[in-house]
Amino acid sequence: MTVPGRPIDILLVEDDPGDELMTREAFEDNKIGNTLHVVRDGEEALDFLYRQGAYAEAPRPDLILLDLNLPKYDGRQVLEKVKADPGLGHIPVVVLTTSAAEEDILRSYRLHANAYVTKPVDLDQFVAAIKQIDEFFVQVVRLPRWHSS
Repeated sequence: MTVPGRPIDILLVEDDPGDELMTREAFEDNKIGNTLHVVRDGEEALDFLYRQGAYAEAPRPDLILLDLNLPKYDGRQVLEKVKADPGLGHIPVVVLTTSAAEEDILRSYRLHANAYVTKPVDLDQFVAAIKQIDEFFVQVVRLPRWHSS
């Protein structure tokens, strides 16, 4: 189990360089000591999670921040695959997307997303949202610590 306040590995699956930069800035502004790993499409996300190709040595993330609208495999497909896999399904997945569509929210929860957060457009609100995600998943709840090869 993770220890509250202990740094964790977070996988950010985000194809928009601006949103990636804002997420990185939010982590830096909030002095979040977690390790942020970034992949830019669904295929890279699955390679990272299954430790394939360039990601053969990737750590098992403790938390996944997942955009829905991705190239190659979209976030819904990644979410479905992660939650259906006994070796990955325990990893909390926060859908972090621009979509506020009820159908996306409902489908994400049906696919067992742990949370659904609509990305604020305003930088300060975005930073605050990232901070709240961090505080909840790192400071408040206990996450399973994954130590396998």
